[in-house]
Amino acid sequence: MSAVNITNVTILDNPAPFLSPFQFEISYECLVPLKDVEPSKSMLTRPVPNLEWKLIYVGSAEDETYDQLLESVLVGPVNVGNYRFVLQADPPDPTKIREEDIIGVTVLLLTCSYLGQEFVRVGYYVNNDYDDEQLREEPPQKVLIDKVQRNILADKPRVTKFPINFHPESEEHEQPAQSPHHLSENNDQEQLPLPSPSNNGQSE
Repeated sequence: MSAVNITNVTILDNPAPFLSPFQFEISYECLVPLKDVEPSKSMLTRPVPNLEWKLIYVGSAEDETYDQLLESVLVGPVNVGNYRFVLQADPPDPTKIREEDIIGVTVLLLTCSYLGQEFVRVGYYVNNDYDDEQLREEPPQKVLIDKVQRNILADKPRVTKFPINFHPESEEHEQPAQSPHHLSENNDQEQLPLPSPSNNGQSE
């Protein structure tokens, strides 16, 4: 059983221009307290926050090297309770995407890891197209990125869960973390619940 569960994700400002920032309002629950990891004696740093949220833009279905990490946020310590925050990320750099892959359908991945072990991934299909009907019917040879609009299919997320060790201090053998990528994984998958009303604030 997972110690952390995503209860809702609301995508703000959607549809939006391709070059607009992403905004995801994420709600999650923590069922057991998660402490920060104490650094080793040789490290003169603060304790390491234990949850890491990432937003990844898949630039090509055939080549992972075109994936772009848009944002990475560390959270911790996390006590038992309900939480909510807004994850904001810059748009992908169009110069790092092949011209033929900008227009059309791609994937956006929201992942969460505990001490480097990914345990949940939410995948969304994203449709990029011109906001002008004439440009859609007669697309220019070179993509006019300022005329491209993205539309995240927010009502059809695919949630994939991975079993990990939430208690590394115990004697249990840790399971290897899964690397984030596309939506074709055959793991524990489910649909994310539809948006539901909740109170304002980080902790509920």
